Amino acid sequence: MTIRRIMPDFQVASQEALDSSKSFYGLLGFEEAMDMGWVVTLASPANPTAQISFFTEERTAPVVPDLSVEVEDVDAVYEQVRASGAEIVREIRDEEWGVRRFFVRDPNGRVVNVLTHSAR
Repeated sequence: MTIRRIMPDFQVASQEALDSSKSFYGLLGFEEAMDMGWVVTLASPANPTAQISFFTEERTAPVVPDLSVEVEDVDAVYEQVRASGAEIVREIRDEEWGVRRFFVRDPNGRVVNVLTHSAR
């Protein structure tokens, strides 16, 4: 299995909190990589796989994940995770913004968003 990147995901209370987070993490060198209104991803311009995301909500799943892991083959990982008996929080599906993903709960209760970008 190939892991392409790992990204912490943080839930924030409001649009103002998203804006404050963008400003604060900008001081550390992060720049906006994606803004969908309800989720903002910031990335290092020198190392684009160094990213952090902030969510006001999760529009297509029951919870905001704690962590996102981008893998080379999300379908293979999904089958492996499902076969292990781990709790699937959200079934695998394609999203309109070009990712295929599912959510799984880790043994400590954290929700992990496992994804592959469709347009690579």
